[in-house]
Amino acid sequence: MSDRVYPPVIAAAKLMFKVLDVRLTVEGAHHVPRTGGAVLASNHVSYLDFIFAGYGAHPSGRLTRFMAKHEIFANKIAGPLMRGMHHIPVDRSAGQASYQQALSALRTGEVVGIFPEATISRSFTVKDIKSGANRLAHEAGVPIIPVALWGTQRLWTKGRPKDLTQRHVPVTILIGEPFEPSPGDSGDDVLRKRMQDLLDTAQASYPTEPGAWWAPAHLGGTAPTPEQAARLDSRGA
Repeated sequence: MSDRVYPPVIAAAKLMFKVLDVRLTVEGAHHVPRTGGAVLASNHVSYLDFIFAGYGAHPSGRLTRFMAKHEIFANKIAGPLMRGMHHIPVDRSAGQASYQQALSALRTGEVVGIFPEATISRSFTVKDIKSGANRLAHEAGVPIIPVALWGTQRLWTKGRPKDLTQRHVPVTILIGEPFEPSPGDSGDDVLRKRMQDLLDTAQASYPTEPGAWWAPAHLGGTAPTPEQAARLDSRGA
């Protein structure tokens, strides 16, 4: 697969990290296999998560193909970039086509990135997850690699104004051990627990601010509780 677009985008992202002095902590990058297919399954707290999750896989020399809403591909600026990086459009009204495209990519040895929560978590905890990540990995016969991102929500998240010029923001990327998928709900439960355990670890070591809007309620922040977040999502707020 030709990748003329992806490397310059990565270079631009690294330049952005340097200019903004993003305080990156990356742990577990060695868990991403250097060859062969794998599903990279990350929590979702920011519109920028695909950049940081992909960055975590890059030390292994892997270019992650993310599954993303097809609306992004229709954007006149983002669309050509997304297609050039061979990301996978997801149309919820025709989900089988994107599933088959992701399955094909996995079987040809690609790393496919998925946000199993489907939408950004306003509570900054791991929401109930969809079955796609586990199901894809199981059918393709590849491992799942759980990922936790933390700090990215401070740059741009749902319901808050974006602040892409903010400097010195700590961002944590934790990559867990690969594991074999299981059929059915049991595999989803394992994935969700591993993602939440990684997120708990990332949050526990992160510099905290009492009452911060970007911290979850159970850690003293003012983010919505999971129940409040679910109500906001149901109203489309």
